Amino acid sequence: MHTDFLVVGSGIAGLSLAIKLAELGNVLVVTKKGRSDTATRLAQGGVACVLGKDDDFIFHEYDTIVAGDGLSHEEVVRTIVREGPERIKELEALGVQFSRNEDGGYELGQEGGHSRRRIVHSGDFTGLEIQKTLVERAVSHPNIDILEDFVVVDLITTCKIQCSLDNTKVPCSNDRCLGAYVLDAKNGKIHAVLADMTFLATGGAGKVYLYTSNPDVATGDGIAIAYRAGVRIANLEFVQFHPTLLYHPKAKNFLISEALRGEGAILIDWQGKRFMEKYDPVRKELAGRDVVARAIDAELKRTGKECVYLDISHKPKDFITNRFPNIYKTCLKFGIDITKEPVPVVPAAHYMCGGVVTDIWGQTDLPGLFAIGETSCTGFHGANRLASNSLLEGMVMAHRAALKAAELKKDRSDPVSSLDVPPWDSSGAVDMEEAVLISHNWDVIRRLMWNYVGIVRSEKRLRLAAQRLKPIVEEINQHYWDYIITRDFLELRNIAMTAQLIIEAASRRKESRGGHYCLDYPSRDDWNWRRDTLLRRP
Repeated sequence: MHTDFLVVGSGIAGLSLAIKLAELGNVLVVTKKGRSDTATRLAQGGVACVLGKDDDFIFHEYDTIVAGDGLSHEEVVRTIVREGPERIKELEALGVQFSRNEDGGYELGQEGGHSRRRIVHSGDFTGLEIQKTLVERAVSHPNIDILEDFVVVDLITTCKIQCSLDNTKVPCSNDRCLGAYVLDAKNGKIHAVLADMTFLATGGAGKVYLYTSNPDVATGDGIAIAYRAGVRIANLEFVQFHPTLLYHPKAKNFLISEALRGEGAILIDWQGKRFMEKYDPVRKELAGRDVVARAIDAELKRTGKECVYLDISHKPKDFITNRFPNIYKTCLKFGIDITKEPVPVVPAAHYMCGGVVTDIWGQTDLPGLFAIGETSCTGFHGANRLASNSLLEGMVMAHRAALKAAELKKDRSDPVSSLDVPPWDSSGAVDMEEAVLISHNWDVIRRLMWNYVGIVRSEKRLRLAAQRLKPIVEEINQHYWDYIITRDFLELRNIAMTAQLIIEAASRRKESRGGHYCLDYPSRDDWNWRRDTLLRRP
């Protein structure tokens, strides 16, 4: 199977890119489950973008850099922030309907860490509106094919082919990405998909943790796939925990948007007392996500309670139901009327600030391979993401990657379609008869990461986590050769590798910064640690 462009993932980054690449050639989009099973679909808040009369690019850049806690790459911040307005116009041209005021201007929201109202939104279901529009456009384009229930096993590279043909593990020079081996989860067949350029847009890794706002597909696939191919990974210690996930036994992964705090919601404890002023007297509920998440974690440890509460009931009912219709209806389903009572909330793993290292065009260390969206690390977010900057980065980097692809396609004269790539060899592998081999390890890893590598860490916890994860990874690697591969197994393999990388990155950083807080090093150390944490397969 051959295509001009292989895009892995169908969120805002993947589909925005696919629509642009379709003007250059044939695009194959592979997505692990359904084409709308993405983190984009779940995004409530909106897109951070300078569109208000009282706003300016320099204000947005400053807020992003402050949130990034000294690690944001300033030139990258400038580029992405300043290209935002054009990308918003493109989304509207595709059919996305953003909320407007009575005078026709954007109804801009306020969120934590922002000094101005600059969140462009569609009510409180912005991601759903964007996802729906992009899917409709992609499906209708004659040059785009979307394969659902297709899972990437590993990348195909020139070195991998050479090692396979020569039966040697001697490193080769001039390595290049040629596509990927992809599993059809419906029938178990693995196909070699050749592509002139391959783009990882697989999203985040929230499912590495026990509690997360992420969809089930967020298993760190792009990070693990790239690392196994020898591509650099950066800053995985900076896992952003969203402060306010709905706490209810029947609610799965439902986020209570930061926009509620932007519109005046307050955090209270079980006695109804406000507590954020103890942790950030100036910004209070509008402090950065890392500050608010740690504050809630501290309150839960102090009181022994299972949740805190977010209260917006002091606002007019009409305002709440019009501004947050999705949150209002969803909470009501669980017996919580947010217009009359506070919402029980807890922190949860939400966003990976690190990922696959790329340049400002989305290019990785491996020629022919790009990474965009949450699976990448451009340096934009630094140590902590500013609210609603993720959708902004996804669509800007999709545009820039498409521009670079057009440039490279024009200059390249050796398409990979002529290469002889060996088919996937599963001889000797047998069916895994006991699914508990997967589900048990999956549960152990996620609990281990939550308890030992969560919001607050220590060197002792990190050492124990590494020790306990090692035999699990060895078992998984053995299963990889012994058993026929399934989607569940590939996800387990990827969360195990991503968990190992998070632990290694967190162990290396001897300070506390952004999303990484270590009890042994509670202060920020700009002299020794104002740099990215880089990991690469030996």
